[in-house]
Amino acid sequence: MIPLIEWTILQREAELSFARSSGPGGQNVNKVNSKAILRWNVRESEAVAPEVKERFLTRYGSRISTEGVLTILSDQHRDQGRNIEECFSRLRDLIQEVLLPPRIRKKTRVPRSIKEKRLSDKRVNALKKRARTFREDR
Repeated sequence: MIPLIEWTILQREAELSFARSSGPGGQNVNKVNSKAILRWNVRESEAVAPEVKERFLTRYGSRISTEGVLTILSDQHRDQGRNIEECFSRLRDLIQEVLLPPRIRKKTRVPRSIKEKRLSDKRVNALKKRARTFREDR
């Protein structure tokens, strides 16, 4: 079963704020708050399933504050709307990575033939090296 996220609930839960952006923009950069700051409380979210939330917290724990809030910044674009889209796009990508549970590794054994071949190769190499050292014609 694939746990689904409720995107509309997620957008309602997220808090957006804006600040003055650094970088290019000419005189406009001093007047317009184009940098978007998205804050999303992961622990209190109802948009994602509990198991997805758990995987999210373990994978991105270093990016989440002690209150459980993930902060995403975007000031790549001069336009506020495009920066908002960039923030939500990054959030979507982060959630997408932990949406499916990791596949459990299935233990496999090394076949007997491979072990025997490795040991016989070692014997051949050992004999070759031993033959180099015990020459009596020197």
